[in-house]
Amino acid sequence: MSYAVRTPQRPLPGAYIQTPAGNRQQSASTIQPSFPSTSSISQQQNAPQTSGPLQPAQSTTKTAPETLSTIERASRTINETLNQELKYPELDTYVGQGISSDYDIANQPAWAPFQKDKVYQIPDKIFEQYNRAQVSTMMGLFAEINHAWIVIDNACYLWDYTHPNPDLIGYEDQPNSITAVRLTTPRQGVFVPSINQLLIVATTTEMILVGMSSQKTAQGDRAVALYQLRMSIPIKGMDINVIEGSAATGRIFFSGRNDEDVYELTYQQEEKWFQNRCNRINHTTQGISAFQPSFTLSRRVPQDFAAQMAIDDTRRLVYTLSSRSTIRVYHMNVKGGLDLVISRSLGTILGDIGHMTSQSDLISTSMRIVAIHPIPSQEATKLHLMVTTSTGCRVFMSAVSSYGYAITDHSNAPSSMKVHHVRFPPSEPSLPRNNQYQSSTQMTTYGSSHGIDISSKSLRPTRSATRYSPGYFFCFVAKDPQAGMDALFMAAPDVGRIARPQEESRLTRYSELGLWVSLGSRTEDIGLVSPPFSAASSPTGFANELAVQFDKPATEVAILTNTGVHTFRRRRLVDMFAAAIRYGGGDEGLEGEVKRFIQRYGRAETAATALAVACGQGLDVIPDARVAMVADREVLEYARKAFIDFGGKPFFMESSVVDQTVPAIDMVRPSPRHKGLSLYVARLTRSIWTARVAQESVSPTGGIMVLPTIRLSTLQDIQRDLTKLQEFLSANKSFIEGLAGPEALGRVSTKHDEVALQAEHRALHSLVVLISKIIEGISFVLVLFDERIEEIVVLLANEARQHLRNLTYEGLFCSNNGRDLAKELVKAIVNRNIANGSNVETVAEALRRRCGSFCSAEDVLIFKAQEQLKKAGEAGSGSDFGRNLLNESLRLFKQVAASLSTEQLHWAVQQYISMQFYAGAIQLALDVAKEMDRGNRALTWIQDGQPEQDSRAAAFRLRKVCYDLVHQVITTLDQTSNQEAEVVDGQYTLASKRKAEAYDVIDTSDDEVFQNDLYDWYLAKGRADRLLEIQSPYIITYLQRKSSDDVTYADLLWRYYSQADRFHDAAAVQLALAKSAFALPLDKRIEYLSRAKANASTFPPGIGRQARQTLLREVSDLLDVANLQDDILQRLKGDSRIIPARKVEVVKQLDGPILTLNELYNNYADQASYFDLCILIYQAADHRNPIDIKATWQNLFEHTHQVTLDRGEPQPYEAVVEQIRSLGGRLNLSETTFPISDLVPLLEQYAYEFQRGVGPPTWVLDTFLDIQVPYESIFPVLEGMFYNDEAPFQARNRRYIANDILYLVQRWFHDNSRGSGPLFGDDSNAIAILQTLQMLQQNGLDEDKIEECQALRIKIDHRFR
Repeated sequence: MSYAVRTPQRPLPGAYIQTPAGNRQQSASTIQPSFPSTSSISQQQNAPQTSGPLQPAQSTTKTAPETLSTIERASRTINETLNQELKYPELDTYVGQGISSDYDIANQPAWAPFQKDKVYQIPDKIFEQYNRAQVSTMMGLFAEINHAWIVIDNACYLWDYTHPNPDLIGYEDQPNSITAVRLTTPRQGVFVPSINQLLIVATTTEMILVGMSSQKTAQGDRAVALYQLRMSIPIKGMDINVIEGSAATGRIFFSGRNDEDVYELTYQQEEKWFQNRCNRINHTTQGISAFQPSFTLSRRVPQDFAAQMAIDDTRRLVYTLSSRSTIRVYHMNVKGGLDLVISRSLGTILGDIGHMTSQSDLISTSMRIVAIHPIPSQEATKLHLMVTTSTGCRVFMSAVSSYGYAITDHSNAPSSMKVHHVRFPPSEPSLPRNNQYQSSTQMTTYGSSHGIDISSKSLRPTRSATRYSPGYFFCFVAKDPQAGMDALFMAAPDVGRIARPQEESRLTRYSELGLWVSLGSRTEDIGLVSPPFSAASSPTGFANELAVQFDKPATEVAILTNTGVHTFRRRRLVDMFAAAIRYGGGDEGLEGEVKRFIQRYGRAETAATALAVACGQGLDVIPDARVAMVADREVLEYARKAFIDFGGKPFFMESSVVDQTVPAIDMVRPSPRHKGLSLYVARLTRSIWTARVAQESVSPTGGIMVLPTIRLSTLQDIQRDLTKLQEFLSANKSFIEGLAGPEALGRVSTKHDEVALQAEHRALHSLVVLISKIIEGISFVLVLFDERIEEIVVLLANEARQHLRNLTYEGLFCSNNGRDLAKELVKAIVNRNIANGSNVETVAEALRRRCGSFCSAEDVLIFKAQEQLKKAGEAGSGSDFGRNLLNESLRLFKQVAASLSTEQLHWAVQQYISMQFYAGAIQLALDVAKEMDRGNRALTWIQDGQPEQDSRAAAFRLRKVCYDLVHQVITTLDQTSNQEAEVVDGQYTLASKRKAEAYDVIDTSDDEVFQNDLYDWYLAKGRADRLLEIQSPYIITYLQRKSSDDVTYADLLWRYYSQADRFHDAAAVQLALAKSAFALPLDKRIEYLSRAKANASTFPPGIGRQARQTLLREVSDLLDVANLQDDILQRLKGDSRIIPARKVEVVKQLDGPILTLNELYNNYADQASYFDLCILIYQAADHRNPIDIKATWQNLFEHTHQVTLDRGEPQPYEAVVEQIRSLGGRLNLSETTFPISDLVPLLEQYAYEFQRGVGPPTWVLDTFLDIQVPYESIFPVLEGMFYNDEAPFQARNRRYIANDILYLVQRWFHDNSRGSGPLFGDDSNAIAILQTLQMLQQNGLDEDKIEECQALRIKIDHRFR
């Protein structure tokens, strides 16, 4: 096998680059140092700027390579971005203890924080009524309902100031002059739901509650109606001037000019005993008295009274500002009371300020406090109140507990209040400026006033002021009291700079954008038209206007003057950027404006803003006073160029590399362009990202209702904006670095650049994919709620239904579980439409067209297959039409086998089983299993022995689910077929045909993993015989692999071979079993060897003679050894010399694996004096040492003799004879282990010395002759013994040998006489025998044997002649 030569790669410090760069000109030997050098520092200065706290945090050190999918990476990016957006500094962090005066006063309209929207003229009808005034008039705004009001003597008139010709709504039902008017929210449950506002009218004699219904019409206008509630309280002589209501509790507080008490108007639905529907409670008389001096002044002073009242529902506090600039704080306790907890006079406030700054004309006893503004707890933790002085200073105050700690539990009342920060007015417009943006010095900390203008009179005298969250400041300055005209100064936090401090080591500056506007008239009132601002529910992130640019309307404020209503709109950063481009003046102007944006807000925020403008998010007030989308082609083109050209580059963080195991691509920080894109996507989707898709409720009739948590119109708006973004990225991808495609790699020159480009592409591509997923996901939600979703939900399983309750949009867009649930819902939609008779193809195609990833082409085929399957059930599976439908459904299912879920497969298989389409059920399950593991990893796992903790095991488990379904089919099939006959009237039944079809699919399957699992299942069910019937090439492989671990499989393997007439293979398996380490007894091993010997003795085709003989020899040799081991085992079992404990141990050793001959001889046979077995071991081992063999025979005779004597029976010679006969047969009269030349003398000597006169005199020779020892072998031995004259056969004892020779020759002659062959084999033997007989006759025979010898000689001589 050849391998492609890989390009050698240049190492980087702490990194391994996977892909070599093209067009590389740099020398490979140049290695950058890992420590900062001069060049690296300059590179870092040219690197993309960080974007401050609002940008996703990028980790510079990785401990392990990331394995995130594309969508997971994008999801992580969005989550990090949203989390970072929530870290926008809270008010306390940049309004720290000290003083400040940091403003940027806009000289260009593009940079103005607010933009004048419209001016609504006061209707002529109002002037007509005004001209009739006799006593007093007042004007004000109910901006939240787009209405203004005017009081003329005893009448109050309301009109919709946005309407060109509004109708007057008048309240004229009482005769007294009106002194104060207030609109508040009623307490819930007191009035009917249609009365959602209370108009409180204070006159000189009574305070009246008037019900108000304010509803939006279809045209977007407000329909307002007043209702007489007949609820009032007497207040004669109190001269009410201040009324305030708590929106959270519905409580109403008021105060008059004649005292400084705070009263509450209580109201209830019905009268009770001793309690009217309306009552008045004085909460403060005793409390105020406690703070008053006990002495009285000598001269009369004006009465102090409450000039303003404000309520902070978030902290349950009520603030009052007296006419003498005393601030009082009341706490609304849980019991419904109102407790005075703090009173701060102007003198004490001035004393606090004196510790913070040097003497200033703006902070003196001549000033007064003109307004108080509560700061809600969601906006700040420490700061509670902002007050505005007549000199234009803003004083931020914090309330603390008696121990000096900040209040965190709002059920507890504060006990002290102190000045925290003083914000001085901006420098006067007449002061010289260095550039077109007036910016004073930065904020200084406590105890220092260096560089801050503390003497500016630009806001002097301030007549009134208002603050709205998150810091919008409106200050009305009476520059020309004579003319009765106010100058308006507006300021708003510069959120981009606050979010991105210029120097991270320094505290965040309180930066504001300011704007001067001339109203041309006197201001009467100001109101907030839009809902109160809130970007988060906690102080951190609360004021982040950047985050909500695209999902919340811009703040709008209405200002009522004596000439009309002026509306001002807060300009978003995206609006300011669009305006800066519009007024920039060509390419040079554009570049200057963009660079200014980058300098102020960072590259990432600039990229996000430019992208938003390019996608049509910029708004501007056009000449006809309408707010319209900026669609100027030049503006959009400039924004596009800004995003592409000023988006920065990715940065390889080489100097921060620590772990060399991390891939180099993970060491790249994506470009600010990528951060800008992630910011824009996160801001578009922030309102839905963590929201749940649906919520369940109970309908009035008791049924289930499923409602969207996000309005469908909001989803459509988000989808439309994302679609524009998708189109923009698609149209400009060739210009955007990271999306340009592979051709961009040709422009890189270093490996660093290439890796950085790859990382940039990975990051941008993941966001592009996510955008597509979100668009499709929203389409799916819209489709879902277009249907009758309640009917769809009830079709879901309980688990899926619970998942739907908990499903968030992020989960729907980014998680596999969410997409799986969406597919379940799509399936439920299709099933419901099928049940209603709709065409499944039409429904599925509509779903696929609107949300393709949730209903793909494969899903359409699945739905078609399911429809065919249901139609087959209706038509009947036994009919030809029904069978065709089943086959068609199977064909469709097989096309989408890779896309079928487990539930869909299970449903289809169950349907097939119910229709007895067994072959189709099995085939479908097998196809799905194969598609689940296309790489066949499960097979390699099985072949490797199924190791634990292996990732490939997961692939097998997936396939196992499908195989279990096949097992279920087989079980049902066998049960059904067993109940019916196979053949009826000579024809196969339908059941038998279906069984044959099913088993044909099984037997012909090439899925080896399935075959292995099937065989396991058969064995687990006790159906081993089924394996012997299978004709599959995989059964042998399976049994071979399993046989190494389990003897059961090895037994099946040789049985399978035997059944298939493969006797040689069967013998090899049996031999291996006999030699195996399985816990097999010795007799079982001998059985295997015996069978193996029989199988190896056959002549199977295809097996060579040499291979057969080699196997047969090995089997035979091992069988001999096994038999010897069995002899030893049986002998030891009956040996009484061995103690029981030792016998158990020895038997265990021998009754198992076959031992070697050395072990048998040395450890058992020799030690136990089993000499006969030792001789047999010599034979098996081919041991040829005659001395050892002879000694063992001699020991055998002696041992046998002694044992027989000890036993008492039989005669010792008989036992010896039996040993000779037994061994002679087993040794096959071997010349080495059964040496006649040694055995005859030994036995003759034994007979003479131990058995003389016992038994027949010729028993020695009879023993040898009976076991077919040839005469030719015995005669020379006896002849040698006779002539050698060895002990004990010496002298006269030679006659014993002579007699045996005579007896041997007699029997030899007798046996030869019956045959026709030569006498004694040949003539030479006959001559030698005649000579020996002559010698015996002359010397050696007994007297009675001489005549027999003579007669024998005569017979031999006669025959010989």
